[in-house]
Amino acid sequence: MAARIIDGKAVAATVRERVAREVASHEAEAGRAPALATVIVGDDPASEIYVRNKHRACAEVGMRSVHHGLPAETTENELLELVAELGLHDDVDGILVQLPLPERIDPDRVLAAIDPGKDVDGLTPANAGLLAHGTPGLVPCTPAGAMELLRHEGVELEGAEAVVVGRSKLVGVPVARLLLAADATVTVCHSRSRDLAAVCRRADVLVAAVGVPRLLGADAVKPGAVVIDVGMNRTDDGLCGDVDFDAAVEVAAAITPVPGGVGPMTIAMLLVNTLKAARSRV
Repeated sequence: MAARIIDGKAVAATVRERVAREVASHEAEAGRAPALATVIVGDDPASEIYVRNKHRACAEVGMRSVHHGLPAETTENELLELVAELGLHDDVDGILVQLPLPERIDPDRVLAAIDPGKDVDGLTPANAGLLAHGTPGLVPCTPAGAMELLRHEGVELEGAEAVVVGRSKLVGVPVARLLLAADATVTVCHSRSRDLAAVCRRADVLVAAVGVPRLLGADAVKPGAVVIDVGMNRTDDGLCGDVDFDAAVEVAAAITPVPGGVGPMTIAMLLVNTLKAARSRV
């Protein structure tokens, strides 16, 4: 029997509807709507599309947003000055510096300069530390979106065996931390893991976030597992995930498609984070 398809678009729409109601309530109490500031350095077309979609999402839920498009020749110090300035603005609740940055700019230094209370991407060392410590903070949007999908599906995580494929600071590590916080037993796999398919086959919940097209086939999926595919890979055949969907759908109990699974959740959780940041500043 084919797996149930987890509809990320529908779940994201539910999250946005909830945020819109809460934004209206916050505006009535605080006298202003939450505000997101975005920053792009250069003219990367993909980054411009991503940021445009984020601003559109803000408008749909009643949030304000402002964009700072900087020329490609912007120096690291100039970018750091802008980030510091936005951190001091009382009318800015969230700061998002769109990655990637030009090679000459150190992204770790820039992210570390963001006010942790306005770090709606959840990528500052301070927020990463809070997550590692099990203390509430702003959580990276894509991992938070993956967890929201699991909650929506009613997946029992306490005591479940979870395998995360990928150890990036953006997704792999934070989603593993979140699964641990939900009392799952978590294994993190990476490029040097031995017998990857065998390890993955133990998982009640399998999260693929490594960026390799169709890396995981049916032999990596435990019958009845829930599969969250974070991968977004462009191939000659179009977009695909890190999981061979056509093969895995015949084995898993539930699976996210690519596109239409985790992707829509990322912006939805950005809105959640921006609202949370605004509330913390009241």
